[in-house]
Amino acid sequence: MPDKIIAQYKQFIKRRYWFIAIGFLLLVALSVFALVSGSSEIGIDKVWQLMIGQADPFAERIIMSIRLPRVIGAMLAGTALAVSGAVVQSLLRNPLASPFTLGISGASAFGAAFAIIVLGAGSNYTGSNDMVNITNPYIVTISAFLWSLLSVIVILALSKLKGAGPEVIILSGIIISSLFGAGISAMQYFADTIQLASIVFWTFGDMGRATWSQVIILAVVCIPVLVYFLYQNWNYKSLHSGDEYAKSLGVNVTRVRLGGMLAATLLTAVVVSFFGVIAFIGLVVPHIVRRLVKADEHFVIPASALFGGIFLLLSDTLARTVIAPVVLPVGILTSFIGAPLFLFLLIKGMKR
Repeated sequence: MPDKIIAQYKQFIKRRYWFIAIGFLLLVALSVFALVSGSSEIGIDKVWQLMIGQADPFAERIIMSIRLPRVIGAMLAGTALAVSGAVVQSLLRNPLASPFTLGISGASAFGAAFAIIVLGAGSNYTGSNDMVNITNPYIVTISAFLWSLLSVIVILALSKLKGAGPEVIILSGIIISSLFGAGISAMQYFADTIQLASIVFWTFGDMGRATWSQVIILAVVCIPVLVYFLYQNWNYKSLHSGDEYAKSLGVNVTRVRLGGMLAATLLTAVVVSFFGVIAFIGLVVPHIVRRLVKADEHFVIPASALFGGIFLLLSDTLARTVIAPVVLPVGILTSFIGAPLFLFLLIKGMKR
């Protein structure tokens, strides 16, 4: 009997590794599909010619300057949001927790509104379609990032004063989110028509803003944080059985929780400050992954990273092609896909 149990356990672990391997291959295939999808006719042959240095200048410009940074940015942003959500859920032992619950998206949106109205980032209408154009996107991005950092600092300070309990952190996040939501409403009330349109436009998550400089910064932040999460996966797993059990195993619960929360929220803040509010990835993807690989952070974290990238890249590709040549903001599509999917998972879990 013990040998049979061990064999079943090894088979179960093998299926988890296969799941991650298939996810990686799916991400690669989807990346190639995203590169050749769009209004300009660029096939796989053009991508291959670019790889061997024989692409024509037009195709090279489209791939290298527009599509490739957008594809890599979507993969990194999806990875960051999904992994942050998985870690926050583990740290707080709450399946409904995510970095967005802590008010980071609201703080970033407030920062963008603050930059447009108060700091003079400005906006205007351009083109025949009256598309909103923010004249100084760098000020908007920096302001969004700094305000999101402020929300993180406030939440962590409150949680530290109260012993970093999960309930205190969640309640602090809800309060901070409500406060910044009121601030956004006040900004919109005093804004003129063009400023109001600019604020709304920025809050739509949009991967079309991706540039190589943003991709590099996101990679520099994302990769070390992901390595840190993988290094801490045993500590996160021990928290599932409660703080007292984790302490009995020698885990410094307060330090692990504060460190994980800080890393997750900073990672999310960078994504939101670059690309706007992209909802539900940090909430839905970890739920799906946990149902497939069970609650083991050794597999949940890398699987969430892969399928977060897949989810956002697929959503962005659909946003570019579903009603082409019109390009939808990807934040709208992730909400349309994520909300019904999460409700389905929630109802299915309640039936169980």
